[in-house]
Amino acid sequence: MKNIQHVFFDLDHTLWDFEKNSDLTFQKVFSINNIKTDLNSFLKVYKPINFKYWKLYREEKVTKDELRYGRLKNTFDTINYTISDETITLIAEQYIECLADFNHLFDGTFEILDYLKENYKLHIITNGFEEVQSKKMISSNIYHYFDKVITSESVGVKKPNPKVFTHALDLASADKENSIMIGDNLEADINGALSIGMKAIHCNFENEIVKNDGFISISSLLEIKQYL
Repeated sequence: MKNIQHVFFDLDHTLWDFEKNSDLTFQKVFSINNIKTDLNSFLKVYKPINFKYWKLYREEKVTKDELRYGRLKNTFDTINYTISDETITLIAEQYIECLADFNHLFDGTFEILDYLKENYKLHIITNGFEEVQSKKMISSNIYHYFDKVITSESVGVKKPNPKVFTHALDLASADKENSIMIGDNLEADINGALSIGMKAIHCNFENEIVKNDGFISISSLLEIKQYL
């Protein structure tokens, strides 16, 4: 892929293994608060609820606080577990505080970042909460790879809003023609980047059936070497 100078990565589900780290965080927080429910059963219900809340958050339909509380409240209600609002609020706070204690990355993360840093400026564009994203990157020892780290909170809107991408380009002194976005979320990362004229690579680690219309799809990070 010619003329690329800047590579923008998403963080969660792309480089940082959110699912594995999140599961371990819940295990820790449940133990701290003596939550007596089967963790696997909780997570099975929680994950689709969390997915829906994040979509609402991207669409500006819920606030950060509503997301943090609501996803837990809805899950506990669904599994019929009796718990106070105060404890839910406490768990919501502890979850964010403890999330960066775990630092599992997807296979090939260090190898691909070492490979790319020789020829490209690397950056992060993330919808994740500002107070925890840098901690995740420092804990997992990847923070130093990136020139600019752009959070949607710092912009005031979330991906796929074009303002996030144009702000990131401005901050990195990059042009859309020489920039590429790499991420897992078709709506937020891929369509968001394509909408302003950036190129995009979709991290399809689950090998879901998607229509590759105007972007590249990969099933592992090291496949990026085929294109950059």
